[in-house]
Amino acid sequence: MDNTALEAFIGDVRSRWGPLTSELAAACQNAMETLLRASPEEGWLAALHQDAPASAELHRDPDHGFMLLAHTEQAGLYRSPHDHGRSWVLYGIQRGEIEMGTYARVETDAGEIGLVKRNTTLVRTGEAQLYLPGDIHDTRCASDTALLFRFTERDLRAEDRQHHRLTRYVERGGLWTTEPTSA
Repeated sequence: MDNTALEAFIGDVRSRWGPLTSELAAACQNAMETLLRASPEEGWLAALHQDAPASAELHRDPDHGFMLLAHTEQAGLYRSPHDHGRSWVLYGIQRGEIEMGTYARVETDAGEIGLVKRNTTLVRTGEAQLYLPGDIHDTRCASDTALLFRFTERDLRAEDRQHHRLTRYVERGGLWTTEPTSA
């Protein structure tokens, strides 16, 4: 029986899994780029193309905790600047284009937190983008639709809801900050 590209990706990552190193990050990025070239004839990918789910869990590793999710996004969908806490994340674009901006967190002498935008990258079909723990980024769907894969070191919902380790930024007065917007 032939493995699907999804099964091959999971097996490759499982065989290399360990603490975050440059080698692990590169190996996972290479595995993701191979997964992005999967034949749309494979049943799991054909279903994603047909159903276009906003979010679908493709794999949750029972031993190591890493996850692979698929997201279908529509033109202009914007996710404001955020980090992934202590997790590293790999985005791969299977179809379409996603604009990803990166930011640096800065603090004024008065102790106010803000963001400075570093750059914007247009990530296209077949490309993957890595974010390390603490990296801050935003995303915007730059094509009519996009199918992206998001590989996470751990369950980010648990990190956010249970441990409150993710930071989302809000815009106030034209600046991104951690402070809530005033009513």
